[in-house]
Amino acid sequence: MENMQENYEHYITRNIKAFYKRRLFSPILYLILTAVLWLTFPLGDMLHPHTLLETQTLSDSYESRDRYVRTTFYDLKFSGYTNERYGQTRGYYYYAMRGNECTIVLLSPRTCEEGLPSIRSLTVTGRIAKGEEAYETLLSHLADDLNWTEDGIGRQLSSYYFSEPDYHMFGTVLPFLCYFGTMCYALVYVLMCLLYIRFPFLAPACQNLVVFGHPRQMLAQAEEELATLPQLATEDLFITEHYFIMTSPYANAIVPIQEILWIYKHSTLHKFLWYHFSISYTMHITANKHMYINCPKNTKSDIDGIMDYLAEANHNILVGFNEENRLKVQAVQGKPFHIEKFYALLRRKV
Repeated sequence: MENMQENYEHYITRNIKAFYKRRLFSPILYLILTAVLWLTFPLGDMLHPHTLLETQTLSDSYESRDRYVRTTFYDLKFSGYTNERYGQTRGYYYYAMRGNECTIVLLSPRTCEEGLPSIRSLTVTGRIAKGEEAYETLLSHLADDLNWTEDGIGRQLSSYYFSEPDYHMFGTVLPFLCYFGTMCYALVYVLMCLLYIRFPFLAPACQNLVVFGHPRQMLAQAEEELATLPQLATEDLFITEHYFIMTSPYANAIVPIQEILWIYKHSTLHKFLWYHFSISYTMHITANKHMYINCPKNTKSDIDGIMDYLAEANHNILVGFNEENRLKVQAVQGKPFHIEKFYALLRRKV
């Protein structure tokens, strides 16, 4: 008995702590990845574009990692060329002097009214892009039009150009909502895990007991009963005098035996491609106050032993899945309100 007391001393609390320590890895890794993305790519500029002064060139801004900018261009002239994508006109190429440098500006059709010959002044937000194949083709055509050599026009024009169509406010905000939303979720989840590790009685497995009494006192009672004289114990399922306890890698749960209404099991066949390699069993517990507990991935002998013992400990428990038992449980509990269904679903997911 001394060994048993040693093994199960504060066993539930230790397993709740271990459960949430294991769950810290994924959200912390995600937060690190989002931080790396923020530092590596100019994500902040997408929401708050940098103001590019008249004295600054596109190449200076690009090299400074200010890729999304808001600036003013003067005396824009239409080049006569457009940018096509999927058969649609995506933008119109203009050119303007910026200091001593000639700059290519790609404007959206709405901004330039589908190719105005000239624009005296325009303040616009866009992305600085490095010239690629389409840009080099444009320079080649401009060189022919102006009777310049490609080397000559290459020295006069920057290798970077300004693209308004590459900046989409809606397309920018939506990914950022997902980015910050998931980051906040991960951060809150980390904080909640740390809270449950520090104060295990605040974990959902314990707080679910609030419908039956004081969670902290019931946790202490379950710990004492498990440490002194467990009635039945499997690898992660336990029965004490007053409680059913689960401490599996998938969830933790404490349920007063006298509050259990219905228990049943179902089997799951695990296979890889066409090879069936194991069968596991899940026990479902329905208790008063719309509490639902799933105990997955157990052996048939363990589940059968737990169900037999629970049925013996509380003769009012209904055993087995059938329509008659479902109707009896519904008659006792009544149909839950929508908010109760939602809360029960959350508790099952947790």
